Amino acid sequence: MEIIDGTLQLGPFLAVTLGIIVLFVGKRLNDAIGFLREFSIPEPVTGGLLFSILFGLFYAISGIAVEFELAARDFLLVYFFTTIGINSSLKDLLAGGKPLLILLAITIAYMVVQNLTGISVAALFDLPAAVGMLGGTVSLIGGHGTAIAWAPNIASDYDIANAMEIGIACATFGLILASLMGGPIAKFLINRHQLTPDKQEPQDVGLSEEQREEGIGHLDFLDAILAIHVSVIVGVFLNETIEEMGLKLPLFVTCLFAGILLTNLIPKNYPRFSGMEWPTRKPAMALIADISL
Repeated sequence: MEIIDGTLQLGPFLAVTLGIIVLFVGKRLNDAIGFLREFSIPEPVTGGLLFSILFGLFYAISGIAVEFELAARDFLLVYFFTTIGINSSLKDLLAGGKPLLILLAITIAYMVVQNLTGISVAALFDLPAAVGMLGGTVSLIGGHGTAIAWAPNIASDYDIANAMEIGIACATFGLILASLMGGPIAKFLINRHQLTPDKQEPQDVGLSEEQREEGIGHLDFLDAILAIHVSVIVGVFLNETIEEMGLKLPLFVTCLFAGILLTNLIPKNYPRFSGMEWPTRKPAMALIADISL
């Protein structure tokens, strides 16, 4: 940690440490403030906004800006999107049947509407079309993680220095607006149709019913890490191949595709070097995904 040209530079170790602190501050605030929970504001967003304000005040008072080394963030983003790919089973998607196809069609249609609206608004203000994309599906469908992942590419390719700030702001606005609109609408529909669940279930993302009670051993964790690394290696190869064809994609996209391909091409009981099943939707994979995000 050192001050260079009026900028306090924090290395990756301190950046990760501060990130953990920000997460817990956000959790405490969400626990204490009811409307944050009611509108489903994520804990990292709550803590991040607070610390952004504090760092802004610190800069206004001292004239010293705070800058973070973001190599750890980029590494964890690749990890997170790779776990999403590994957890994506076409068999599970097909089990959704007609309702899922209808939802998918509606979602794709609104993605087109989002991008057309974003690009149109950007054009009205003489801004690049890429800014409109940041205000479209990149942030509103992809959320904070996707906005953060795409922003560096948009910044470098289209010379938009504040692409990161635009993406995060749009994702935060979309999150709050969706909560303000979606919450009351969902509550109205639930009350109108008197919907009640058959049983209360914990919201463990990426886990099946029978896996929620499974423990996580060190071999389970390392096996999940191995699967992620294999997928990343395949993803790097895909990225280089696609780049040679003239198409440039962020590394996390090809790693996501690699995870999807390996999950759906490798038979579930195929003998692996570790002697364990491919860790799709396993507790260890869900844990790594949560920590990375």
